[in-house]
Amino acid sequence: MSAGTVRKDEPVLLSAYAANRDPDVYEDPDRLDVTRSLARPHLAFGHGVHYCIGAPLARVDLQVAMSTLINRLPGLRLAVEPEEVAWKTGLAVRGPVTLPIAW
Repeated sequence: MSAGTVRKDEPVLLSAYAANRDPDVYEDPDRLDVTRSLARPHLAFGHGVHYCIGAPLARVDLQVAMSTLINRLPGLRLAVEPEEVAWKTGLAVRGPVTLPIAW
């Protein structure tokens, strides 16, 4: 990551795909950790006056979906080692190509 001074009239190129991936802010940012503290600032729902009005609903949806999945399938686990999960390499969507699971 580069830091420096942006002078008047200098262009700045931002990458939304790099958001929430700063290792100085997030410990092990490339690892999915559902127990990670929510105290860290992130850009998932925007910021300030542009903050997503649907953010609370999205959070509740995710909490209900994850807790239901964990409660109904308590032995749910990866069927492969974590490092064997292939990730999409495109810039538009971050996620696994496939996610082999077992229970």
